[in-house]
Amino acid sequence: MKRIIIAGTHSGCGKTTITCALISALKKRGLRISAFKCGPDYIDPMFHREVIGIPSYNLDSFFCNDDTLKYLLYEHGKESGISVIEGVMGYYDGTDGRGSAYSISRITDTPAVIVIDCKGMSDSIGAVIHGFLGYKHTNNICGFIFNRLPERLIPLAKRLCGDVRIRYYGCFPDSGIKIESRHLGLVTSSEIAGLNEKLAKLGEIAERYLEIDELLKQPEPEFPQFTPPDIRKLTGKKPVVAVARDKAFCFIYEDNFDLLVKLGCDIRYFSPMSDSRLPEDADGLILCGGYPELHAKRLSENTEMLSEIRRKISAGMPTIAECGGFMYLHDTFTDMDGTEFHGAGIIRGKAYRTEKLQRFGYITLTSETDSMLCTAGAKFPAHEFHYFDSTDPGSGMTAKKSDGRSWECVHTSRSLYAGFPHLYFYSYTPVAENFVKACIGYREKKNDKS
Repeated sequence: MKRIIIAGTHSGCGKTTITCALISALKKRGLRISAFKCGPDYIDPMFHREVIGIPSYNLDSFFCNDDTLKYLLYEHGKESGISVIEGVMGYYDGTDGRGSAYSISRITDTPAVIVIDCKGMSDSIGAVIHGFLGYKHTNNICGFIFNRLPERLIPLAKRLCGDVRIRYYGCFPDSGIKIESRHLGLVTSSEIAGLNEKLAKLGEIAERYLEIDELLKQPEPEFPQFTPPDIRKLTGKKPVVAVARDKAFCFIYEDNFDLLVKLGCDIRYFSPMSDSRLPEDADGLILCGGYPELHAKRLSENTEMLSEIRRKISAGMPTIAECGGFMYLHDTFTDMDGTEFHGAGIIRGKAYRTEKLQRFGYITLTSETDSMLCTAGAKFPAHEFHYFDSTDPGSGMTAKKSDGRSWECVHTSRSLYAGFPHLYFYSYTPVAENFVKACIGYREKKNDKS
């Protein structure tokens, strides 16, 4: 199973641009590609999806144990000609040895190519090469790509690679194609005018400047053995899970819903922005994260949907609401300018914008009570990244970072999980199983009343 990681020296070095350019060029060659993103990021996989036309998946060694990580890479990549995996932050950056592109490379025995941003450098490029190769003795680095390298310095980059007997996999000029950023990172793929044309142009640049033939000749390591997770379809009638998916709610882990399907669910997407009702016969609700603050007026004006969601949750419909979905459930939430808008009124308080990042990074959640998703004392990994805050963030769980910082968060009950932390179901599959069981129970109660 051929696979490669496109990693980098740091955030902003050009990983996403070069990964999308490479995928575009490979697709034009007719190769069947699978795409992945190291870490918990939602937005980069959206760009991968735009290029290849199929879902892109996350690989996260903080969320998952080694066997699960290998299982997910194998399951999504076994039918493709090559799996292209975009790294996260700098190659070695993670938390307690987990979460980095380096850890994923080691666990899955995947060769890694490091992108170096060469703007403002010449001979110092050699120091970066030596530093990354020498930092860890076994590093799986097979070569380098030199971003924003002037063409006059190509001979230098080739010589520097030759000096340490490492592959030169090409350079990438400053193309002038910009992907804008906002407070949570890159803008989403749906917001960029002419994105397909830009991606096609990037593919042309990759074909000209990257050593794609040499990349494809990279030896294919034998895929490491693994034990797949024990996933069993739950008995009972197939529950229908309504999932919010539109421009306001777009932070989605594809594997979360793949797992729900494996457990027996029927996933039906809907738009809180434009639909007036939840999908027919819904037995559960998931309000994903995203950018409700950018669409606050339209969401607030859709009073039929707000009333529907308030009525269903109040009646006990099993619900998971993460980050942006959690904000939407408040009495009010603000837009980017601080203007207040009505929400669903489940959380008695206000979600509001702050001037700085409130929470960022990996956490471990500990449940303080028995609830829909888990029993008291259960621990599992999660992730937070938000500038907004709440007058009532909840106290059903305690979040703890690796440096010892901790705080109360999340509203929990026998039918609700609502808070800022994002969940990845494969990190602790009982969360998904218990949610499905709650949906099945809700369905059975509805049938008993009818």
